[in-house]
Amino acid sequence: MDHLTKLEEMLHRANDDIKNGYYDEATNKLEKIIDMDPNFGKAYNHLGYLYEVKFKEYEKGETLYKLCLEKSPMYPSVYYNYAILLSTLGKWEELKSLLDTAMNIPGITKSTIYNEYAIMYEQQGELDKAIEHYKKCALNTLDKNTLTRAKESLERCKMKKEFL
Repeated sequence: MDHLTKLEEMLHRANDDIKNGYYDEATNKLEKIIDMDPNFGKAYNHLGYLYEVKFKEYEKGETLYKLCLEKSPMYPSVYYNYAILLSTLGKWEELKSLLDTAMNIPGITKSTIYNEYAIMYEQQGELDKAIEHYKKCALNTLDKNTLTRAKESLERCKMKKEFL
C-alpha cells in the first residue's frame, strides 16, 4: 500500500469514527495522519469540523480549515464546512471571498454554494440578493430536498420583506 492510499484509508476510518460519535478516537487518528504527512490537507478539514461542530472551538476550527485550504485548495468539502463556520461567526467579507473562490473549484456543488450566498445575504438583511441566490440554488440542483428547502427559504425572505 502506498503512502497516499494509507493516509486515505486512515482518513476513511477517522470519518467512520466521526459518524459513529467516537470524536476523541477520530481526533487521534487525524492528528496521527498530520504527524505522518503535514501536507495532507483533508485531515485538517476533518479536524476543523470536529473542533467547530463537536467541540465548539471555533477559532481552532477556523485555523484548521485555513490549513486545509493552504494544503489542499481543490478539496471541495473544506469550502462547505468553512463557509458554515464563517456564517456562524458573521465574518461576511471572508465568507464572500471563500464562496467566490469555491464557485471555481472542480466538483463543487454549485447549488450548495448559492445557498450559502443566500443565507449570508439573508442574515445581512439583503433580502433581494438572498432571493436571487435561493433561486440560483434551486435552478442548479437535481435534488428534490434541496429544491424544497430553496423554495421554503425563498418564501421566508418574501415574508420578511413584508415587514420592511
